[in-house]
Amino acid sequence: MYSESDEPVILERDCQATLVPFGNKVTLKKGEEGHITQSLGGSYTIMIRGNLVRIESKDADAIGKIPEVQPWLEEIETDGRANENSVWEAMKTCYDPEIPVNIVDLGLIYSCELNDDENEGTDVKIKMTLTAPGCGMGDMIASEVKQKIEGVPGTQQVSVELVWDPPWDKDMVTEAAKLQLGML
Repeated sequence: MYSESDEPVILERDCQATLVPFGNKVTLKKGEEGHITQSLGGSYTIMIRGNLVRIESKDADAIGKIPEVQPWLEEIETDGRANENSVWEAMKTCYDPEIPVNIVDLGLIYSCELNDDENEGTDVKIKMTLTAPGCGMGDMIASEVKQKIEGVPGTQQVSVELVWDPPWDKDMVTEAAKLQLGML
């Protein structure tokens, strides 16, 4: 689900959030008012107290929303090993909280390696980058990628490595994403 809006919200309970773009954890208090600026991949970017913060899906109820499930995961049949297409689909549900395009279409995933292990599962190794090396959201985005891939049936060990070579540039963005961002 994508929404770019100015939907007002009032926090129904205290919850943790991540300050954008710095990556610092903050506690939002019950009763605080804000506006949803972006809703993608199950997380919410909120303007509150003059700052952008990201609220994760697990805390959606704090702003009166229902946590988003990934219905495509329920339809996957597996032989005990992860399906590469499913791993890519999981990564497509991850977003930079400031950019309304998934990290795959932004060109942030440099490699996705799947190795079946002897326990009939699959180890997944991801190498990814960010749009800017100093982005404070990097660890949070990488953790979200790891968490969502771990939800793919058949995965065992998942590792996500942030790399800086080659440096990311706008030419790595897919044509469809460039169109969506008004870059064409």
